[in-house]
Amino acid sequence: MIIRHIQPNDWPAILSIQQECYPEIAHETQAALESKVKVSADSCYVVEVNAQVVGYCLAHPWVINQPPSLEQQIDAMNSPDTLYLHDIALSAKARGLKAGEKIFNLLKQKTKQFNFDSISLVAVEGADTYWQRLGFKSRIIDKSLDNYPADACYMVYQLGQ
Repeated sequence: MIIRHIQPNDWPAILSIQQECYPEIAHETQAALESKVKVSADSCYVVEVNAQVVGYCLAHPWVINQPPSLEQQIDAMNSPDTLYLHDIALSAKARGLKAGEKIFNLLKQKTKQFNFDSISLVAVEGADTYWQRLGFKSRIIDKSLDNYPADACYMVYQLGQ
């Protein structure tokens, strides 16, 4: 298994994995997903096994408690203070590789490099239990999560826990 930065020819596989992992959610466009990479290519990855992309991670600097909307094409933020984890999606072909945990460890290192003390995300489709096991805590915020699925949960991981 190799974890590497996203390349332009990875997008068909990324879109396919998005469809596999989120069959109940309206899929984001390639343009919306690519905007995350344009803002922070150093914190966006793919997981590759036998030269095949089997997972991806999109994360970028952002402002705590103000998650971007789904399908939002983003630009770099002024004064970001958290690493926002837009998505880690792994196909069935990545099962058993602990790829999610390995990517999370990379993100913790990247968060320190950015001089942030937190990673934030919006968990959907019951993923909050997974993120809780990794140390994320749910947080009530003022920003509406209406464009996310009904079970959306904003969560924050504080480094140094």
